[in-house]
Amino acid sequence: MTKKTTKKPTRAEAEDAVRTLISWAGDDPSREGLLDTPKRVVKSYEEFFKGYAINPKTVLSRTFKDVEGYDEMIVLRDIVFESYCEHHMVPFTGRAHVAYIPGDRVIGISKLARLVEAFAKRLQIQEKLTAQIAHTLSDVLKPRGVAVVVEATHMCMTTRGVHKPGAVMQTSQLLGLFRKDPRTRQEFFSLLKVSQR
Repeated sequence: MTKKTTKKPTRAEAEDAVRTLISWAGDDPSREGLLDTPKRVVKSYEEFFKGYAINPKTVLSRTFKDVEGYDEMIVLRDIVFESYCEHHMVPFTGRAHVAYIPGDRVIGISKLARLVEAFAKRLQIQEKLTAQIAHTLSDVLKPRGVAVVVEATHMCMTTRGVHKPGAVMQTSQLLGLFRKDPRTRQEFFSLLKVSQR
């Protein structure tokens, strides 16, 4: 199955779309306070969705082999992220925790944060975000195991619909030794102080 590609609208077309939404909401896009809003919205979308311009595998392309035989778990906790729900286009924000057990190579820790960012800065659902981070790290680095836990609050649930502020969704993806070995899995969750379900 081939992925459908659509022509990207121009900046002017995007700004016109924002004007349409302002009108639809019941306001006047030509009033003083809203005159520059379409430009600002389009500019902010460039930042919110910059992940589409990033190849996540390229983020992980530089690896290091000289680690004096280190082969234990590597964990980067509390990677703060902001993303946007693909169903309502409102933010969900939270923290990602990423771990791997190296094979013969490691990566710089900033690359783990950049990997999270590359996928978070797209229209997302949390489950897919969690899986994408884990599988990309596994595919590129070929470690003996990967674990990803994502905890987030979703504005589509806190500011609309059921209006449940404070609710936190938790997702996890465990690959390799983290899935097969209960002791490795328990060590990871103990390091996170996250209750295993």
